[in-house]
Amino acid sequence: MPLALVALAVGAFGIGTTEFVMMGLLPDVADDLRISIPGAGHLVSAYALGVVVGAPLLAAATARLSRRRVLIALMALFVAGNALSALAPDYDWLLAARFLSGLPHGAFFGVGAVVATGLVAPERKARSVSLMFLGLTVANVAGVPVATLMGQHLGWRATFLGVSAIGLAAIVALALLIPQDRPHAPVAGLRGELAALRSLPVWLALGTTVAGFGALFAAYSYITPMLTDAAGYADSSVTLLLALFGVGATVGNLLGGRLADHAMRRTLFGGLASLVAVLAVFPLLMRTEWSAGLAVVLLGVAAFVTGSPLQLMVMEKASAAPSLASSANQAAFNLANAGGAWIGGLALAAGFGVTSPALAGAGLAVLGLAVAAAAHLVDVRRAGLTAGRERVVATRLPDRPGALHH
Repeated sequence: MPLALVALAVGAFGIGTTEFVMMGLLPDVADDLRISIPGAGHLVSAYALGVVVGAPLLAAATARLSRRRVLIALMALFVAGNALSALAPDYDWLLAARFLSGLPHGAFFGVGAVVATGLVAPERKARSVSLMFLGLTVANVAGVPVATLMGQHLGWRATFLGVSAIGLAAIVALALLIPQDRPHAPVAGLRGELAALRSLPVWLALGTTVAGFGALFAAYSYITPMLTDAAGYADSSVTLLLALFGVGATVGNLLGGRLADHAMRRTLFGGLASLVAVLAVFPLLMRTEWSAGLAVVLLGVAAFVTGSPLQLMVMEKASAAPSLASSANQAAFNLANAGGAWIGGLALAAGFGVTSPALAGAGLAVLGLAVAAAAHLVDVRRAGLTAGRERVVATRLPDRPGALHH
Protein backbone atom coordinates (compact mmCIF):
# COMPACT_ATOMS: atom_id res chain seq x y z
CA MET A 1 0.00 0.00 0.00
CA PRO A 2 1.40 3.44 -0.93
CA LEU A 3 2.65 5.86 1.72
CA ALA A 4 0.17 8.46 0.47
CA LEU A 5 -2.50 6.56 2.41
CA VAL A 6 -0.62 7.50 5.61
CA ALA A 7 -1.19 11.19 4.84
CA LEU A 8 -4.91 10.56 4.38
CA ALA A 9 -5.02 8.58 7.62
CA VAL A 10 -3.35 11.44 9.54
CA GLY A 11 -6.01 13.83 8.28
CA ALA A 12 -8.74 11.32 9.19
CA PHE A 13 -7.22 11.00 12.68
CA GLY A 14 -7.50 14.74 13.27
CA ILE A 15 -11.06 14.84 11.94
CA GLY A 16 -12.13 11.86 14.05
CA THR A 17 -10.61 13.42 17.16
CA THR A 18 -12.34 16.78 16.81
CA GLU A 19 -15.68 15.16 15.88
CA PHE A 20 -15.97 12.96 18.97
CA VAL A 21 -13.96 14.83 21.63
CA MET A 22 -16.67 17.45 22.17
CA MET A 23 -18.85 14.83 23.90
CA GLY A 24 -16.26 14.47 26.65
CA LEU A 25 -15.65 18.22 26.96
CA LEU A 26 -19.28 19.34 27.30
CA PRO A 27 -19.16 19.90 31.11
CA ASP A 28 -15.91 21.88 30.88
CA VAL A 29 -17.16 24.05 28.02
CA ALA A 30 -20.51 24.62 29.75
CA ASP A 31 -18.81 25.73 32.98
CA ASP A 32 -16.33 28.02 31.24
CA LEU A 33 -18.88 29.74 28.99
CA ARG A 34 -21.64 29.71 31.65
CA ILE A 35 -24.15 27.80 29.55
CA SER A 36 -26.26 24.71 30.22
CA ILE A 37 -25.22 21.17 29.23
CA PRO A 38 -28.04 20.98 26.63
CA GLY A 39 -26.83 24.31 25.24
CA ALA A 40 -23.31 22.94 25.01
CA GLY A 41 -24.75 19.90 23.24
CA HIS A 42 -25.72 22.18 20.36
CA LEU A 43 -21.99 22.45 19.64
CA VAL A 44 -22.07 18.77 18.62
CA SER A 45 -25.05 19.45 16.37
CA ALA A 46 -23.33 22.49 14.82
CA TYR A 47 -20.39 20.33 13.74
CA ALA A 48 -22.70 17.67 12.29
CA LEU A 49 -24.65 20.37 10.43
CA GLY A 50 -21.39 21.66 8.98
CA VAL A 51 -20.60 18.17 7.68
CA VAL A 52 -24.03 17.75 6.09
CA VAL A 53 -23.90 21.17 4.41
CA GLY A 54 -20.23 21.16 3.43
CA ALA A 55 -19.87 17.58 2.17
CA PRO A 56 -21.81 17.82 -1.12
CA LEU A 57 -21.30 21.55 -1.74
CA LEU A 58 -17.51 21.62 -1.31
CA ALA A 59 -17.06 18.37 -3.22
CA ALA A 60 -19.13 19.69 -6.14
CA ALA A 61 -17.51 23.13 -6.11
CA THR A 62 -13.97 21.65 -6.23
CA ALA A 63 -14.70 18.75 -8.61
CA ARG A 64 -12.67 20.24 -11.51
CA LEU A 65 -9.60 21.09 -9.36
CA SER A 66 -6.47 19.13 -8.54
CA ARG A 67 -7.46 16.65 -5.84
CA ARG A 68 -4.12 17.06 -4.06
CA ARG A 69 -4.66 20.81 -3.74
CA VAL A 70 -8.27 20.29 -2.69
CA LEU A 71 -7.22 17.96 0.14
CA ILE A 72 -4.63 20.45 1.39
CA ALA A 73 -7.14 23.33 1.18
CA LEU A 74 -9.78 21.33 3.05
CA MET A 75 -7.32 20.50 5.80
CA ALA A 76 -6.33 24.19 6.02
CA LEU A 77 -10.01 25.03 6.54
CA PHE A 78 -10.13 22.34 9.23
CA VAL A 79 -7.13 23.90 11.01
CA ALA A 80 -8.72 27.36 10.84
CA GLY A 81 -12.00 26.10 12.31
CA ASN A 82 -10.31 24.39 15.24
CA ALA A 83 -7.99 27.34 15.90
CA LEU A 84 -11.01 29.66 15.96
CA SER A 85 -12.70 27.24 18.37
CA ALA A 86 -9.72 27.52 20.72
CA LEU A 87 -9.85 31.33 20.55
CA ALA A 88 -13.64 31.64 20.83
CA PRO A 89 -14.51 34.48 23.28
CA ASP A 90 -18.12 33.38 23.73
CA TYR A 91 -20.68 30.68 22.96
CA ASP A 92 -21.92 32.12 19.65
CA TRP A 93 -18.35 32.38 18.33
CA LEU A 94 -17.66 28.78 19.33
CA LEU A 95 -20.90 27.62 17.72
CA ALA A 96 -19.89 29.26 14.41
CA ALA A 97 -16.34 27.87 14.67
CA ARG A 98 -17.64 24.33 15.22
CA PHE A 99 -19.85 24.67 12.14
CA LEU A 100 -16.80 25.86 10.18
CA SER A 101 -14.74 22.91 11.47
CA GLY A 102 -17.37 20.48 10.17
CA LEU A 103 -17.54 21.92 6.64
CA PRO A 104 -14.41 20.16 5.24
CA HIS A 105 -15.09 16.83 7.01
CA GLY A 106 -17.23 15.08 4.40
CA ALA A 107 -15.45 16.51 1.37
CA PHE A 108 -12.07 15.43 2.76
CA PHE A 109 -13.20 11.82 3.14
CA GLY A 110 -15.01 11.98 -0.21
CA VAL A 111 -12.06 13.29 -2.21
CA GLY A 112 -9.67 11.20 -0.13
CA ALA A 113 -11.56 8.00 -0.98
CA VAL A 114 -11.26 8.78 -4.70
CA VAL A 115 -7.53 9.48 -4.32
CA ALA A 116 -7.02 6.32 -2.23
CA THR A 117 -8.72 4.04 -4.75
CA GLY A 118 -6.76 5.64 -7.59
CA LEU A 119 -3.45 4.77 -5.94
CA VAL A 120 -3.95 1.00 -5.90
CA ALA A 121 -4.94 -1.88 -8.17
CA PRO A 122 -8.70 -2.46 -8.65
CA GLU A 123 -8.65 -5.55 -6.43
CA ARG A 124 -7.38 -3.45 -3.49
CA LYS A 125 -9.77 -0.51 -3.62
CA ALA A 126 -11.76 -1.41 -0.50
CA ARG A 127 -8.57 -2.03 1.45
CA SER A 128 -7.21 1.38 0.49
CA VAL A 129 -10.41 3.08 1.70
CA SER A 130 -10.26 1.13 4.96
CA LEU A 131 -6.66 2.29 5.54
CA MET A 132 -7.75 5.91 5.14
CA PHE A 133 -10.61 5.30 7.60
CA LEU A 134 -8.07 3.72 9.95
CA GLY A 135 -7.22 7.23 11.14
CA LEU A 136 -10.87 7.76 12.09
CA THR A 137 -11.14 4.55 14.11
CA VAL A 138 -7.73 4.97 15.79
CA ALA A 139 -8.90 8.43 16.86
CA ASN A 140 -11.46 6.68 19.07
CA VAL A 141 -8.73 4.50 20.60
CA ALA A 142 -6.10 7.16 21.27
CA GLY A 143 -7.01 10.61 19.97
CA VAL A 144 -10.29 11.17 21.80
CA PRO A 145 -9.16 9.85 25.24
CA VAL A 146 -5.90 11.82 25.12
CA ALA A 147 -7.63 14.98 23.86
CA THR A 148 -10.29 14.64 26.57
CA LEU A 149 -7.64 14.30 29.30
CA MET A 150 -5.82 17.30 27.85
CA GLY A 151 -9.01 19.34 28.00
CA GLN A 152 -9.74 18.30 31.57
CA HIS A 153 -6.25 19.21 32.82
CA LEU A 154 -5.18 22.08 30.54
CA GLY A 155 -8.55 23.49 29.56
CA TRP A 156 -10.79 22.72 26.59
CA ARG A 157 -9.10 25.39 24.47
CA ALA A 158 -5.84 23.43 24.63
CA THR A 159 -7.64 20.45 23.09
CA PHE A 160 -8.60 22.40 19.98
CA LEU A 161 -5.11 23.86 19.68
CA GLY A 162 -3.79 20.28 19.80
CA VAL A 163 -6.23 19.22 17.09
CA SER A 164 -5.07 22.19 14.98
CA ALA A 165 -1.50 20.92 15.33
CA ILE A 166 -2.62 17.49 14.04
CA GLY A 167 -4.19 19.27 11.09
CA LEU A 168 -0.94 21.09 10.32
CA ALA A 169 0.93 17.76 10.43
CA ALA A 170 -1.63 16.36 8.00
CA ILE A 171 -1.07 19.28 5.61
CA VAL A 172 2.68 18.58 5.59
CA ALA A 173 2.06 14.86 5.01
CA LEU A 174 -0.40 15.53 2.20
CA ALA A 175 2.00 17.95 0.50
CA LEU A 176 4.88 15.45 0.70
CA LEU A 177 3.15 12.14 0.00
CA ILE A 178 0.11 12.72 -2.24
CA PRO A 179 1.17 12.54 -5.91
CA GLN A 180 0.79 15.62 -8.09
CA ASP A 181 -2.29 15.47 -10.31
CA ARG A 182 -3.70 17.73 -12.99
CA PRO A 183 -6.97 19.63 -12.71
CA HIS A 184 -9.82 17.62 -14.16
CA ALA A 185 -11.81 18.41 -17.25
CA PRO A 186 -14.46 21.11 -16.74
CA VAL A 187 -17.80 19.84 -15.52
CA ALA A 188 -21.29 21.22 -16.03
CA GLY A 189 -21.28 23.35 -12.91
CA LEU A 190 -22.75 22.58 -9.51
CA ARG A 191 -26.12 21.58 -10.98
CA GLY A 192 -24.45 19.07 -13.27
CA GLU A 193 -22.52 17.54 -10.38
CA LEU A 194 -25.64 17.25 -8.23
CA ALA A 195 -27.44 15.54 -11.14
CA ALA A 196 -25.21 12.52 -10.56
CA LEU A 197 -27.04 11.92 -7.28
CA ARG A 198 -30.45 11.50 -8.92
CA SER A 199 -29.95 7.79 -9.55
CA LEU A 200 -32.12 5.40 -7.50
CA PRO A 201 -29.18 3.04 -6.74
CA VAL A 202 -27.23 5.99 -5.29
CA TRP A 203 -30.10 6.91 -2.99
CA LEU A 204 -30.56 3.28 -1.92
CA ALA A 205 -26.85 3.08 -1.06
CA LEU A 206 -27.08 6.33 0.93
CA GLY A 207 -30.23 5.01 2.64
CA THR A 208 -28.33 1.89 3.68
CA THR A 209 -25.68 4.13 5.27
CA VAL A 210 -28.30 6.15 7.17
CA ALA A 211 -30.12 3.06 8.48
CA GLY A 212 -27.00 0.96 9.16
CA PHE A 213 -25.02 3.60 11.02
CA GLY A 214 -28.20 4.97 12.58
CA ALA A 215 -28.41 1.56 14.23
CA LEU A 216 -24.93 2.06 15.66
CA PHE A 217 -25.59 5.54 17.02
CA ALA A 218 -28.98 4.60 18.50
CA ALA A 219 -27.03 2.40 20.91
CA TYR A 220 -23.64 4.13 21.10
CA SER A 221 -25.13 7.52 21.99
CA TYR A 222 -26.39 5.99 25.25
CA ILE A 223 -23.58 3.53 25.89
CA THR A 224 -22.44 5.31 29.08
CA PRO A 225 -25.69 4.85 31.05
CA MET A 226 -25.87 1.26 29.80
CA LEU A 227 -22.40 0.53 31.13
CA THR A 228 -22.92 2.26 34.47
CA ASP A 229 -26.59 1.58 35.26
CA ALA A 230 -27.01 -1.86 33.67
CA ALA A 231 -23.53 -3.44 33.73
CA GLY A 232 -22.41 -1.79 36.98
CA TYR A 233 -19.22 -0.11 35.81
CA ALA A 234 -17.88 2.93 37.65
CA ASP A 235 -17.92 6.24 35.80
CA SER A 236 -14.12 6.25 35.77
CA SER A 237 -14.05 3.04 33.68
CA VAL A 238 -16.14 4.39 30.81
CA THR A 239 -13.22 6.09 29.00
CA LEU A 240 -11.32 2.79 28.82
CA LEU A 241 -14.41 0.98 27.57
CA LEU A 242 -14.96 3.57 24.85
CA ALA A 243 -11.36 2.98 23.79
CA LEU A 244 -12.28 -0.72 23.51
CA PHE A 245 -15.05 0.30 21.14
CA GLY A 246 -12.38 2.06 19.06
CA VAL A 247 -10.32 -1.14 19.01
CA GLY A 248 -13.35 -3.07 17.76
CA ALA A 249 -14.06 -0.39 15.14
CA THR A 250 -10.45 -0.56 13.94
CA VAL A 251 -10.60 -4.35 13.60
CA GLY A 252 -13.95 -4.17 11.81
CA ASN A 253 -12.73 -1.46 9.45
CA LEU A 254 -9.64 -3.42 8.40
CA LEU A 255 -11.59 -6.68 8.15
CA GLY A 256 -14.32 -5.04 6.07
CA GLY A 257 -11.79 -3.57 3.65
CA ARG A 258 -10.09 -6.92 3.09
CA LEU A 259 -13.36 -8.86 2.70
CA ALA A 260 -15.02 -6.26 0.46
CA ASP A 261 -12.21 -6.57 -2.10
CA HIS A 262 -13.30 -10.20 -2.58
CA ALA A 263 -17.09 -9.88 -2.20
CA MET A 264 -18.39 -6.36 -1.57
CA ARG A 265 -22.12 -7.17 -1.48
CA ARG A 266 -21.72 -10.22 0.77
CA THR A 267 -19.50 -8.24 3.13
CA LEU A 268 -22.17 -5.56 3.42
CA PHE A 269 -24.96 -8.07 4.09
CA GLY A 270 -22.80 -9.97 6.57
CA GLY A 271 -21.87 -6.81 8.45
CA LEU A 272 -25.47 -5.63 8.73
CA ALA A 273 -26.66 -9.08 9.82
CA SER A 274 -23.92 -9.16 12.48
CA LEU A 275 -25.01 -5.72 13.67
CA VAL A 276 -28.60 -6.93 14.04
CA ALA A 277 -27.41 -9.90 16.09
CA VAL A 278 -25.10 -7.88 18.36
CA LEU A 279 -27.70 -5.21 19.10
CA ALA A 280 -30.45 -7.80 19.67
CA VAL A 281 -28.43 -9.52 22.44
CA PHE A 282 -27.04 -6.24 23.86
CA PRO A 283 -29.48 -6.16 26.81
CA LEU A 284 -28.39 -9.68 27.79
CA LEU A 285 -24.69 -8.84 27.46
CA MET A 286 -25.12 -5.76 29.67
CA ARG A 287 -25.97 -7.91 32.72
CA THR A 288 -22.32 -8.53 33.72
CA GLU A 289 -19.16 -6.46 33.44
CA TRP A 290 -17.14 -8.92 31.34
CA SER A 291 -19.91 -9.51 28.81
CA ALA A 292 -20.63 -5.78 28.60
CA GLY A 293 -16.99 -5.14 27.68
CA LEU A 294 -17.26 -7.83 25.02
CA ALA A 295 -20.47 -6.23 23.71
CA VAL A 296 -18.74 -2.87 23.26
CA VAL A 297 -15.95 -4.47 21.18
CA LEU A 298 -18.39 -6.51 19.08
CA LEU A 299 -20.48 -3.40 18.39
CA GLY A 300 -17.44 -1.63 16.97
CA VAL A 301 -16.47 -4.62 14.82
CA ALA A 302 -19.96 -5.25 13.40
CA ALA A 303 -20.70 -1.59 12.62
CA PHE A 304 -17.43 -0.71 10.90
CA VAL A 305 -17.21 -3.84 8.75
CA THR A 306 -19.76 -2.06 6.54
CA GLY A 307 -17.82 1.22 6.23
CA SER A 308 -15.60 0.47 3.23
CA PRO A 309 -18.18 -1.46 1.15
CA LEU A 310 -20.76 1.32 1.62
CA GLN A 311 -18.26 3.99 0.58
CA LEU A 312 -17.25 2.06 -2.53
CA MET A 313 -20.83 1.20 -3.44
CA VAL A 314 -21.90 4.85 -3.43
CA MET A 315 -18.86 5.80 -5.54
CA GLU A 316 -19.63 3.08 -8.09
CA LYS A 317 -23.30 4.01 -8.37
CA ALA A 318 -22.39 7.65 -9.11
CA SER A 319 -19.31 7.04 -11.25
CA ALA A 320 -19.80 10.37 -13.06
CA ALA A 321 -19.14 12.27 -9.80
CA PRO A 322 -17.35 9.90 -7.38
CA SER A 323 -16.00 12.67 -5.12
CA LEU A 324 -19.45 14.18 -4.71
CA ALA A 325 -21.11 10.81 -4.08
CA SER A 326 -18.43 9.77 -1.60
CA SER A 327 -18.82 13.09 0.23
CA ALA A 328 -22.59 12.68 0.27
CA ASN A 329 -22.06 9.35 2.00
CA GLN A 330 -20.27 11.19 4.81
CA ALA A 331 -23.24 13.53 5.08
CA ALA A 332 -25.45 10.44 5.33
CA PHE A 333 -23.21 9.13 8.11
CA ASN A 334 -23.78 12.31 10.13
CA LEU A 335 -27.51 12.17 9.49
CA ALA A 336 -27.32 8.65 10.88
CA ASN A 337 -25.54 10.04 13.94
CA ALA A 338 -28.29 12.55 14.66
CA GLY A 339 -31.21 10.32 13.65
CA GLY A 340 -29.96 7.26 15.50
CA ALA A 341 -29.43 9.23 18.71
CA TRP A 342 -32.94 10.68 18.39
CA ILE A 343 -34.57 7.26 17.89
CA GLY A 344 -32.60 5.75 20.78
CA GLY A 345 -33.70 8.67 22.94
CA LEU A 346 -37.35 8.00 22.05
CA ALA A 347 -36.98 4.43 23.36
CA LEU A 348 -35.54 5.76 26.63
CA ALA A 349 -38.20 8.45 26.99
CA ALA A 350 -40.92 5.85 26.46
CA GLY A 351 -39.71 4.04 29.58
CA PHE A 352 -38.54 0.84 27.90
CA GLY A 353 -35.35 0.67 30.00
CA VAL A 354 -31.76 1.79 29.85
CA THR A 355 -30.78 -0.85 27.26
CA SER A 356 -33.78 -0.20 25.00
CA PRO A 357 -31.79 2.03 22.59
CA ALA A 358 -29.87 -1.08 21.53
CA LEU A 359 -33.11 -2.82 20.54
CA ALA A 360 -34.17 0.30 18.63
CA GLY A 361 -30.80 0.09 16.89
CA ALA A 362 -31.45 -3.55 16.00
CA GLY A 363 -34.66 -2.45 14.28
CA LEU A 364 -32.74 0.17 12.29
CA ALA A 365 -30.15 -2.45 11.28
CA VAL A 366 -32.98 -4.67 9.99
CA LEU A 367 -34.19 -1.67 7.98
CA GLY A 368 -30.66 -1.25 6.63
CA LEU A 369 -30.66 -4.90 5.52
CA ALA A 370 -34.00 -4.35 3.78
CA VAL A 371 -32.73 -1.27 1.92
CA ALA A 372 -29.53 -3.11 0.93
CA ALA A 373 -31.64 -6.02 -0.36
CA ALA A 374 -33.80 -3.59 -2.37
CA ALA A 375 -30.64 -2.06 -3.85
CA HIS A 376 -29.43 -5.52 -4.85
CA LEU A 377 -32.76 -6.34 -6.52
CA VAL A 378 -32.65 -3.05 -8.46
CA ASP A 379 -29.13 -3.88 -9.67
CA VAL A 380 -30.20 -7.38 -10.74
CA ARG A 381 -33.24 -6.03 -12.57
CA ARG A 382 -31.25 -3.35 -14.37
CA ALA A 383 -28.57 -5.88 -15.34
CA GLY A 384 -31.30 -8.14 -16.75
CA LEU A 385 -32.85 -5.30 -18.75
CA THR A 386 -29.44 -4.31 -20.14
CA ALA A 387 -28.69 -7.90 -21.16
CA GLY A 388 -32.13 -8.16 -22.80
CA ARG A 389 -31.56 -5.02 -24.86
CA GLU A 390 -28.17 -6.30 -26.01
CA ARG A 391 -29.76 -9.56 -27.16
CA VAL A 392 -32.46 -7.66 -29.07
CA VAL A 393 -29.89 -5.46 -30.79
CA ALA A 394 -27.77 -8.48 -31.64
CA THR A 395 -30.68 -10.34 -33.28
CA ARG A 396 -31.53 -7.27 -35.41
CA LEU A 397 -28.10 -6.98 -36.99
CA PRO A 398 -28.38 -7.09 -40.84
CA ASP A 399 -27.53 -10.39 -42.47
CA ARG A 400 -24.69 -9.40 -44.75
CA PRO A 401 -21.38 -10.96 -45.76
CA GLY A 402 -18.96 -10.84 -42.89
CA ALA A 403 -21.68 -10.00 -40.34
CA LEU A 404 -21.50 -11.76 -36.98
CA HIS A 405 -24.40 -14.13 -36.32
CA HIS A 406 -25.78 -14.49 -32.77
